[in-house]
Amino acid sequence: MSKKVHPYIPNMVSEVKQEMLEEIGVQSVEELYSCIPENLHFKGTMDIPKALNELELRRHIDGLLNKNISSNEYINFLGAGCWQHFIPAVCDEVNQRAEFLTAYAGEPYEDHGRFQALFEYQSLMAELVDMEVVNVPTFDWAQAASTAIRMASRITKRTKILLANTLSPERRKVITNYGTPQLSFEGVKFNINTGLMDLADLEAKLSNEVAAIYFENPSYLGFIESQGQEISQLAKKYGVLMIVGVDPSSLGVLAPPSQYGADIVCGDLQPLGMHMNYSGGQAGFIATYNDPKFVNEYPSRLFGIIPTVKKGEYGFGDIAYDRTSFADRENGKESVGTQTALWGITAGVYLSLMGPNGMYELGQVIMQNSQYAVMQLNTIKNIRGSRITSPFFKEFIIDFNDTGLTVEEINSRLLEQKIFGGKDLSLEFPEYGQAALYCVTEVHTKEDIDKLVNALSTITGN
Repeated sequence: MSKKVHPYIPNMVSEVKQEMLEEIGVQSVEELYSCIPENLHFKGTMDIPKALNELELRRHIDGLLNKNISSNEYINFLGAGCWQHFIPAVCDEVNQRAEFLTAYAGEPYEDHGRFQALFEYQSLMAELVDMEVVNVPTFDWAQAASTAIRMASRITKRTKILLANTLSPERRKVITNYGTPQLSFEGVKFNINTGLMDLADLEAKLSNEVAAIYFENPSYLGFIESQGQEISQLAKKYGVLMIVGVDPSSLGVLAPPSQYGADIVCGDLQPLGMHMNYSGGQAGFIATYNDPKFVNEYPSRLFGIIPTVKKGEYGFGDIAYDRTSFADRENGKESVGTQTALWGITAGVYLSLMGPNGMYELGQVIMQNSQYAVMQLNTIKNIRGSRITSPFFKEFIIDFNDTGLTVEEINSRLLEQKIFGGKDLSLEFPEYGQAALYCVTEVHTKEDIDKLVNALSTITGN
């Protein structure tokens, strides 16, 4: 038995390991795993790099990170699911507090305000989306949409789902993977010029077998789906639930989905106080009315407030805990995690700072900046922005088909000007040809936008 003791792995001391093995009635670790067939045993030596001390590890990681170029160095017009917004310093100050940053599930005997912080987040988020119940965050928007769809299937006891064809292809893949094989999925066509859902195609595909219709507003392509009320009316003729995905940064200026008939609202929390991080800083939310048939289908935790035995004091704790996967374990509706709760607290801090007026001003500035960008881009010969004619929020498609250049070539040339160009849509939405999805938010100045316009003018020879 190896005498080497690793400082980060518990119970590595030889005597402790031997005592544990004897307690369970085996002589060695090898005997413990003897049930595994011999042909599956790895006989070689694993090529594991030399362990680094803390200083060496920091230098190694810094070296890797320094290969990247951040949006602090270049002007960034890339969104498509992770957007650059201004982050108030207090968001980082609060979410770096040890009792939040290191908390896991948290229980009353070791909770230091985490339950209350999540309750406050849920309350603020419910007000923003005009719903009554909001869950502790999911991993991301894709999981929130997937879970909302599975909730709808359990509520309606139906298994067919309709998805708008304007969804992010990546999100669509997660949704179908999450729902297969129990659920079946079918796409609904859209108008290539307006982006709006084809209502005739929707009506043809609706039936008493459909559980839900899911679309996003604003859409992945940036346009605003103005037919929400009509979609809701068609869905309700067949008892179909309407689920709407939403970017919460739009709700200061756009009506929340509940006001045009949504039964379930979901979306991404990243715009609400979270930095863009490579594979991190993502969290999703789900919101419904306070209807038991909906509330009981949430697989994740919900926090509520209740008076304590001491008059004037209140406590915070789980609501209907028995319905969660934490209580049901292997019989749970689906397994959920807790690591994104920190982002719920962050979103709560952001919303408490912004308030209704702040969210309105945010939406107004984004609308003004993005409209200015499109107006200026349309002055460039052979470039069309926005390709979709419907009103849009934050993101829009620029059509480069008449330039004779590919989006890949244009983006490469933009990098030379220290600009991150938009998302290349030529593979995801080939019907638009050489087109890119651009994002403009409150962080973009007139000078930033003018620099983009000048760069594109030069690149396209205008």
